[in-house]
Amino acid sequence: MNFEQARFNMIEQQIRPWNVLDDQVLHLLSVVKREDFVPLAHKALAFADMEIPIGRGQCMLAPRVEARLLQDAAVQKHEKVLEVGAGSGYLTALLAHQAQRVIALEIDPELAGMARSNLQRAGIHNAEVRQFDASVGAAAEGPFDVIVLGGCVPEAPQNLLAQLKVGGRLLAIVGQEPVMRATIINRVSETEFNTRQPWDSSAPKLLNFPAPSAFRF
Repeated sequence: MNFEQARFNMIEQQIRPWNVLDDQVLHLLSVVKREDFVPLAHKALAFADMEIPIGRGQCMLAPRVEARLLQDAAVQKHEKVLEVGAGSGYLTALLAHQAQRVIALEIDPELAGMARSNLQRAGIHNAEVRQFDASVGAAAEGPFDVIVLGGCVPEAPQNLLAQLKVGGRLLAIVGQEPVMRATIINRVSETEFNTRQPWDSSAPKLLNFPAPSAFRF
């Protein structure tokens, strides 16, 4: 398989048409080797427009979803990032290229080990993968400039929003089948948040994030 041609096709046929036009993001997608973060059994699918199984019942996000999250996060070199759900470590690697530091939480010990190994092989030294229940966050390390959730949650998690710096932002896919929206929440003061939902998507569920109550009083 010609990985370089497949990578080029992914960027031109999937990523750009999804309004991912940021030059830095496109460059990262061309140099961070996605195929190195895909299990051997699925390497031929590394650049397909689909979620890829990585074991333990979990999946990598589709490339266009990762790319759009990365573009919307707009991480800067001085920023500290919390990633919720490291998976195989691919999105972690992309974020690490942009950030000062990334802390990635992964609840499954096997996937956490896979992500660590993949990042080490890729020469990423400013990202740390911790085997931990990501729904709790990492308050002791906060506050964070950026929090990125690598999967779907039923509603924006208040405990993670509390771990944002003023001026920081949280990105997640929020909702339940059949309606899920990319959600960007900016913390504008200690008590005020602005929310945008600029595009529709879907993503695998992150574990242990409770569904909102159907009852309202």
